Amino acid sequence: METALGLRERKKIATKLALHESAMRLSVEHGYDTVTVEAIADAAGVSRRTFSNYFASKEEAMLHGDSMRLYALLDAVAARPDEESAWTALREGTATVLRELRQRRRDRSDSPDWLTRARVIRSHPALLAEQVATYASFERTLAVEIARRTPEESRSVTRVRVVAACFLAALRVGTQAWLDRGDDTSAAEFIDQALVEAGQAFP
Repeated sequence: METALGLRERKKIATKLALHESAMRLSVEHGYDTVTVEAIADAAGVSRRTFSNYFASKEEAMLHGDSMRLYALLDAVAARPDEESAWTALREGTATVLRELRQRRRDRSDSPDWLTRARVIRSHPALLAEQVATYASFERTLAVEIARRTPEESRSVTRVRVVAACFLAALRVGTQAWLDRGDDTSAAEFIDQALVEAGQAFP
């Protein structure tokens, strides 16, 4: 039973990823505004009903990659040594995820790269709004890990939420600075610089 459940869960994950990749690829090739849910489902080899089982909208399908990266980040932060401060763990966890992303891009040369994906999202207000909602939803989850790493005497509900919000804002600022640069400079450089500067308030 456990094996069968594992197989079903892996199939669900694969289907969700296929829908996301199809949505992103079609948007890059044909323009986001022209892409329909039906076209995304067809490209992924599933039905329109199956699409609806996984995503409420094409915006949600497009932002699934952001959601995956955020939860990969959470896993990377949780794996850091317990003695690390919250901000150090956040910064080092981010570096780990960015390295994995670079490796994945080398392994998936047929898929639109992160720069292309980020530009598609930035150029459409509906996608930006969905991205903000994705980050806001994740903020509470991240705050739990930050609380675990914050000394009890300086821990409060508002403090850990502020740290989580500042961290996510620094990620966005670093990414936007990289997009504005528009060359082959590594995104990791801009993101880490933003985290260094933001982290001065959270030793």
